Amino acid sequence: MNTLEQVEEEIALEESIGLNNEIVLFNDDVNTFDHVIETLVYVCEHTWEQAEQCAILVHYKGKCTVKTGELEKLKPICSALLEAGLSAEII
Repeated sequence: MNTLEQVEEEIALEESIGLNNEIVLFNDDVNTFDHVIETLVYVCEHTWEQAEQCAILVHYKGKCTVKTGELEKLKPICSALLEAGLSAEII
C-alpha cells in the first residue's frame, strides 16, 4: 500500500520528467542581434535583458537553451522561432 508521501514523491517525479525538454537556439550567420532579441521577447516572453543575454550566448557559444518545459507547450514556441527564421530544436 502506498503512503501519501510515496504518492507525492511519484507525482513530483512525473512532473519533473515532463519538464526536462528544452528549446535550444543555435547560432547562424543570417539573423541580426536585434531580430533574435525581438523574437525571443515576443515568442518566448523573455525580458529584453534575458533575450539579449541569450543572443550573446548563442553568438559566442554557438547555442543556448531559451525555454524549458513540457514538450506539448514547447512545440508551438519552437515552431514560431523556426518561422521567424531562427535555428532551434527541442531536445
